[in-house]
Amino acid sequence: MSTGGWLPEEPDRLNDWIKKKLQELQDDEEKSRSLHPSIVSFKKFIEENSEAYMGFHRLFDNVPDKDPIGRPQVKDYETMLRLFNRFLGEAPEYNADFLVFLPFTAVLQWPMSFANGLIILINPKVNDHFREIFKVWTAFLSSSSSRYVLNEEGWLGPEAMKQMPNFTTTFVCDPQQPYWGFQSWDHFFARTLRTGARPVCSPTDPTVITSACESKVLQITYEVKERDLFWLKGQPYSLTHMLNNSPNVQSFVGGTVYQAFLSPFYYHRWSSPVDGQIEDVQVVNGTYFAGIPYDSPPGMDEVALQGQQPFLSHVATRALIFIRATDARIGLICFVGVGMVEVSSCEITVKKGDKVKKGDEIGTFHFGGSTHCLVFGPELARRLKFSVQKGDLVEVHSKIAQLT
Repeated sequence: MSTGGWLPEEPDRLNDWIKKKLQELQDDEEKSRSLHPSIVSFKKFIEENSEAYMGFHRLFDNVPDKDPIGRPQVKDYETMLRLFNRFLGEAPEYNADFLVFLPFTAVLQWPMSFANGLIILINPKVNDHFREIFKVWTAFLSSSSSRYVLNEEGWLGPEAMKQMPNFTTTFVCDPQQPYWGFQSWDHFFARTLRTGARPVCSPTDPTVITSACESKVLQITYEVKERDLFWLKGQPYSLTHMLNNSPNVQSFVGGTVYQAFLSPFYYHRWSSPVDGQIEDVQVVNGTYFAGIPYDSPPGMDEVALQGQQPFLSHVATRALIFIRATDARIGLICFVGVGMVEVSSCEITVKKGDKVKKGDEIGTFHFGGSTHCLVFGPELARRLKFSVQKGDLVEVHSKIAQLT
């Protein structure tokens, strides 16, 4: 996840953060902080369900008691739940030296990298409890109480703005107003563009495909299969699973998948990459912290779902938006918005039957690590020429491909 700027590149900084949070937790215990009902419910489920009780004990088996220089680690589900309880009243803070925008993931970074973690974290009932907890956090992040991080020392300060150049001319805001006019952390995160800030490339040329999100290109994969072993090294795309067994799967067998990921600093709303009509929409409730397990302790460049974005596009919560392009040569395409880990909230703002123009908004991510895919049919395999490559930062509405 550090690839997208969600977690720190250096493991020592993450361990320092864990140590700090555990100390805050110890201070809280002296004040007898009560658990939120959603946390109480999760705790009850773990302790009264034999499978969950065993699973959450085994979840931390492979985590060392301390890191190499003696800093403590999270070693049991009760500590995990008490930390989660703290996070429900906290908004992501900006720190130029240490970026932890995903606190829940930071706590689970090691357990989610092992087979013991996958077994319990892919359990639907466990994910139902995570979903209830994140509903509470989402409500806090959507409230005015979450604005305390929107200040000159935080997200609206000069250090943060270096990561978001031309912010005031690009996004709808008013620096003369308190919190620049943002009503909540989520309002800031899912901010909107000023008119004309990201003009649509070639709006009248139907052969030009534009970027649906502000993102960095992860990969472009050709000749995608209907079913494949998406949980193995290499993580091939498996259309049946990615598209949730949609009746449209056959339209894409042998086709192409373009995938790109978003940073917390980017614009998080989605736009239609073509002119067309919405043929179908669906939000698939998936897992939050399930990852491909490692046979031995993974390196820091692998933990916390590093490099697993193709895998997550099959199992995580995701939005599916099928668009029938006006240009018959393009045919049916599918936008897949993947809400990784925390919150994983995908909001679709169009419905079946709506007509869209290239660049029209079709939905948005709310807080959570995010990646997205565009899926094209096999008839475009030889005719769609991509103008971007792995690692490119692509602005929303800019050209990514063209029919030749």
